[in-house]
Amino acid sequence: MNKAIQMKKTIKIVAALTGILSCSAPLLASAESVIIPVGEQGLDRAATALPSLGMNKQYVEKNFGSPNSRKGPVGDPPIYTWVYDDYTVYFEYDTVIHTVLEPKPTTASSSSD
Repeated sequence: MNKAIQMKKTIKIVAALTGILSCSAPLLASAESVIIPVGEQGLDRAATALPSLGMNKQYVEKNFGSPNSRKGPVGDPPIYTWVYDDYTVYFEYDTVIHTVLEPKPTTASSSSD
């Protein structure tokens, strides 16, 4: 008798999970894809001299100029952000920890459908 009760509970659980999964499948299928042709990946970074990991603020300002804006400190350890025209530099204390290129706007080519 216990096996029959356990089997009914298992069937109810499987049925419930199947219903949940079938409801969430359309949500998973609606994800957006971003496609960057292989030939265009990394071209901006290769062509642009950027502050790199380990440089200090004084070196960055001397060699890359003054930023458009400075933000920080935020958090612990303190993070400072320097924003330039084409990139943003992140510092932890006085040291570069990351540089991020700003995305360049692309012009959509008109097509006649």
